[in-house]
Amino acid sequence: MSIYRSLCTKEKTLAVVGLGYVGLPVALAFARHFRVIGYDTNQTHIQHLKAGIDPNRELPSEAFQGCDIQFTYTAGDLAQAHFFVVAVPTDVDEHKVPNLKPLQLASAEIGRILKAGDYVVYESTVYPGCTEEDCLPVLEKHSGLTQGPDFKIGYSPERISPGEPSRPLKSITKVVSGSDPDALAEIAAVYGQIIEAGVYQASSIRVAEAAKVIENTQRDLNISLMNELAIIFDRMGIDTQEVLAAAATKWNFQKFYPGLVGGHCIGVDPYYLLHKSIELGYEPQVILSGRRVNDNMPGWVAKKLVQLLLKKDKNPRQSKVLVMGITFKENVADIRNSKVATLIRELQEYSIQVQVSDPLASPEEVQHEYNLTLNNDILDGYDAVVVAVAHQAFTAYDASYFLSIMNPNPILMDLKGLYQIQHPTLEYWRL
Repeated sequence: MSIYRSLCTKEKTLAVVGLGYVGLPVALAFARHFRVIGYDTNQTHIQHLKAGIDPNRELPSEAFQGCDIQFTYTAGDLAQAHFFVVAVPTDVDEHKVPNLKPLQLASAEIGRILKAGDYVVYESTVYPGCTEEDCLPVLEKHSGLTQGPDFKIGYSPERISPGEPSRPLKSITKVVSGSDPDALAEIAAVYGQIIEAGVYQASSIRVAEAAKVIENTQRDLNISLMNELAIIFDRMGIDTQEVLAAAATKWNFQKFYPGLVGGHCIGVDPYYLLHKSIELGYEPQVILSGRRVNDNMPGWVAKKLVQLLLKKDKNPRQSKVLVMGITFKENVADIRNSKVATLIRELQEYSIQVQVSDPLASPEEVQHEYNLTLNNDILDGYDAVVVAVAHQAFTAYDASYFLSIMNPNPILMDLKGLYQIQHPTLEYWRL
């Protein structure tokens, strides 16, 4: 019997390794059709999941209902499974070098309990070749088995979009790939059970890996162009948002916006492609340039605020600034690779007193990750307010609100273009 049919009859079990923003929705979706083991090394995380609580605050408690799933932090429980989906994070270190340690640890755990006839499918974002060159050897080493005759592998890049409930997992076309035609057919059938939008069968694992990594590289480059234009137009005294609105009247203009590019995808994935390309002897020019522009934006914004403070005869060393939002994007609690945190550090380098507020971020996580104190008690006496994230909660604010919490000659920096404020006593600047 095929692995797909064995999963459908629940004779065999599917396991998802890594239950973060990607793994949890995938595990719950599969658990509505198959018997599932959800594994994560974070014990506190698992306790929340057992209680039907998503620690990432992305999924409601109803999402856990009707699911045949066992949550565990005990690696030995994975031995019950025959189809493994790996959804662990892949980030970069301080030198922008891909960190494959979580992927290799997960591969080792699976390898120790891998059985003949099993399948292992990776969803984590990697560079082309990583699944077969870096992960497969670990599986074979720890299992003593050989890919092909003993077990199969595949790659199906994640396309979860946190903070966008209108784009659930089932509505996003899933790219799948396998180590041979039989593996591809089985993996496509398994994912086809949960993806209403359908699956796209890539010709090889490397093609699927490359497709994923260029999705976010393309967005990174498009945003870097907008950021560079914003820098140029600021020197010209032109509103970038107005330029984009005018240009977008042409049918084939692609409308992207400037901003701080952080998070675990757009701000990270291009480095995986850069790493592999440089390893092969080619140093990409366009990708590297785009990354440089986006990585430098927090420093440029901080410098711009200092210039505005000086313009208003305010001493930066004696100024108090409120930064609203620290998550990497709007309407999520995820603070990984937040460029707002980098902006805050840049402002503190100018000896500016900074208060950070965010209704969604966890104060404990912000303290642990960035050694910053999150204070949601909005007071008054601010010389400037920086709205850094377009949370829904911020959209209702207007000029009168900002003026009520600010000192005379106030400055409002709108990094997401949320407002269109024209007020004689409020210096309004947007990216």
